[in-house]
Amino acid sequence: MASLYVIGFIFGRLASLVVPLAIALLLAALLAPAVGFLMSKRFPRGLATVVVLVGGLAVFGGLLTFVVTTFVNGVPDLAAQLVRSVDKVSSWLLSGPLHLSETQLREFADRFVKTLQDNQSGITSSAITTAATVGTTLVEMLLVLFALAFFLYDGPRIWQFLLRAVPTGPRRRVDVAGRRSLAALVSYVRATGAVAVVDALGIGIGLAVLGVPLAVPLAALVFIGAFVPIFGAVVAGGVAVLVALVANGPVTAVIVLAIVIAVNQLESHVLQPFLLGRAVKLHPLAVVLAIAGGLLVAGIAGALLAVPLLAVLNSAIRSLLSDADEHVAPADVHTSQPEESGPDEPGLDTEADTTPGAGR
Repeated sequence: MASLYVIGFIFGRLASLVVPLAIALLLAALLAPAVGFLMSKRFPRGLATVVVLVGGLAVFGGLLTFVVTTFVNGVPDLAAQLVRSVDKVSSWLLSGPLHLSETQLREFADRFVKTLQDNQSGITSSAITTAATVGTTLVEMLLVLFALAFFLYDGPRIWQFLLRAVPTGPRRRVDVAGRRSLAALVSYVRATGAVAVVDALGIGIGLAVLGVPLAVPLAALVFIGAFVPIFGAVVAGGVAVLVALVANGPVTAVIVLAIVIAVNQLESHVLQPFLLGRAVKLHPLAVVLAIAGGLLVAGIAGALLAVPLLAVLNSAIRSLLSDADEHVAPADVHTSQPEESGPDEPGLDTEADTTPGAGR
């Protein structure tokens, strides 16, 4: 426990460096197959890296611009609908079962305004802190981009350089375990991306059919939230329900809540077990504890990175403990294939023992 605390403390202190590098590694796991595909078409590695980076930035920038523009265009209508909803709530408070008086409502509004005025200095300082945080985030984004370029272009040589720190005896086993871990990371990113797309389409189509405003930006928020297991889906779904409540009323909000729950159940019980596979699948308690630890160490970024880190460690430990991997050559482990993320060995994976055909 003491060693884990020290590691967590160091990572917390170096979060501004560790988190961007980890995000760059996740993106590299997602984009490396595209670089490999272009190289198979006789593209030089440098040109393939540039094409993938520029293409990825173009897609991400276009999507971000579209989402922001849609939000900006939809906010006035949403604000007007919010005013109408507040008027409806006020009328219900006056004529409903509570029978509040106009004086009581006015006192509540005055108290709310006074609270904002009393905390104006705190709000101002928070805005200044937010501006500084935005500057720091931009620097970290540049670090992510810089590291991603080198991971894609020079990843194999970087890994061989790191292996030099390992003694000659266990070096081959560590090499195999590292390749298994990268395969697990690739599998995790691919599967999570596929799950995120399904979540975004399911909830986005439901919002569009119900006539909820900002359906496309909310679907994009669901897509992003799906990369943070458990909590991300809850937060993104909650925002969608809240917008539906403000814009369309309680009946539509209840329907949206049912859609969000149905999509999350489909994700949890069908998509994730099928796409992630046995080698990357983790116990729900381990996932929750990893996310909680990530939140404590590095906030939202820590929650985002906790589960893939756990999947990588799980794959590496399984490989190092496996008798079968003693006879596997590093070159025989293909990191772009999900089935290479761990040895299929009974005794190390309980699901491998109970799955039909696992021992074949």
